[in-house]
Amino acid sequence: MCTAALKLYNSDGRSLQEFISIEPRKVRLYCCGPTVYDYAHIGNLRAYTHWDILRRTLTQFGYQVRHVMNITDVGHLSDNADGGEDKMLEGARRQKKSVWGIAEFYTRAFFRDIERMNILPPHITCRATEHIPEMIELVQRLIERKLAYVEGGNVYFDTANFPDYGRMALIDGQDLQHGSRVDVDKNKHSPLDFALWFTKGKFEHQAMLWDSPWGRGYPGWHLECSAMSMKYLGEQIDIHTGGVDHIKIHHTNEIAQSEGILGHRWVNYWVHSEFLIMKNQKLSKSRGEIITIQHLCDMGYHPLDYRYFLLGAHHRTQLTYSRELLDNARTSRKSLNRHIAALKARGEGIANGVSGMKVSGADENRFGHGAARLKSFHAALGENLNTPRALAELWMLLKDVSIPPEHRLATVLEMDEVLGLDLAKTAFPEFFEAEPREELDNLLDRRRRAREAKDWTTADEIRDRLRKLGWKVNDHPDGPKLEKI
Repeated sequence: MCTAALKLYNSDGRSLQEFISIEPRKVRLYCCGPTVYDYAHIGNLRAYTHWDILRRTLTQFGYQVRHVMNITDVGHLSDNADGGEDKMLEGARRQKKSVWGIAEFYTRAFFRDIERMNILPPHITCRATEHIPEMIELVQRLIERKLAYVEGGNVYFDTANFPDYGRMALIDGQDLQHGSRVDVDKNKHSPLDFALWFTKGKFEHQAMLWDSPWGRGYPGWHLECSAMSMKYLGEQIDIHTGGVDHIKIHHTNEIAQSEGILGHRWVNYWVHSEFLIMKNQKLSKSRGEIITIQHLCDMGYHPLDYRYFLLGAHHRTQLTYSRELLDNARTSRKSLNRHIAALKARGEGIANGVSGMKVSGADENRFGHGAARLKSFHAALGENLNTPRALAELWMLLKDVSIPPEHRLATVLEMDEVLGLDLAKTAFPEFFEAEPREELDNLLDRRRRAREAKDWTTADEIRDRLRKLGWKVNDHPDGPKLEKI
């Protein structure tokens, strides 16, 4: 087990802090999940990849992680500050589907994308629509504690009664002029107040509505994370993750309502990731700048090429997307796989196989002289998840001919338990059975019939499955042909 110390940059305090868990060797991890009204773009997937590295690092450092992630499948407004258009209605109108159908379709699409990126799924995935009673209960408790009020049919959090409001975002209420964030909501006592429950929203035909003590309506966006984290992780969380755009409003409001109810600090470490940018702007669904992982696959990249690209930059720095940089990542990953295959070919008595499979020895001696490199790798991760430095340690190990091939390979595979580049499949393809030809033919036939029926969703799902299995589909006039990736 790794014994290195782990330091994380904590947005609440804005400093690098040594990580100390609430319970010894156990971590309660909550990650803000997707709003399922459209496909996840590659900027979204940068954040989920970083949180995957965090979880894998915690595991390799000897922690037992309980990972919870929400799915925002209830309509909320298109900016953090109770303004804009309802995202679920927007998606439903665009796709000519019900809001419930939109939520289900894009939830499945999201999990397909993270699987392709080799991102570990959460231990618990909780949908907002399935936790409305818990949210209503929290609103009632806030009203009882004089931290919320009913006005104009809606319920609002009263920031004036929570003196610590804006602590993490360094918000000074005196500096915020009325109406500076959004169009003035005359029901609010202060422009800093935020909605907990709507019965009279800005939309006359809201599709998702529930009964509540204040009338039939729907919850504010910020409420769901507080309710679901408390249900599945208890009254205090070790780590809460999100994007830097969540700090100022969404996470600030989560802190206020949660700590207002609990009366103590709710989250010990807030870990935020920076944007993926293009042409000096962050990728944004609202501006129609959508590049999905499928777009990258259609351009000839493997999803793990993109993962490798992401590992080359620290999560707290903005990363600029370009085809040139992605080409470099693809070239480096191919070179990495060649090195792994060569090590396997030259090594004798390999001491470590694929994840969860020990080919022979199972103790720490399997790393041999690679142990020093592994220690440096862990030290890099311990400094706020420094993946560029960790990746450099992997390459230095591979090129160190003084270390026997079997020790290099065992150490590389241990490193890849964190990096998640699926190097075990390159080293030990014999443990990963090829899909039988009959099954491939069945998938091709199902895809052909789906295309004939103009069922493009099913056809795309089968194409994605084939690509995951290592096959690219080329459509020809005389029928589809498979090409090994």
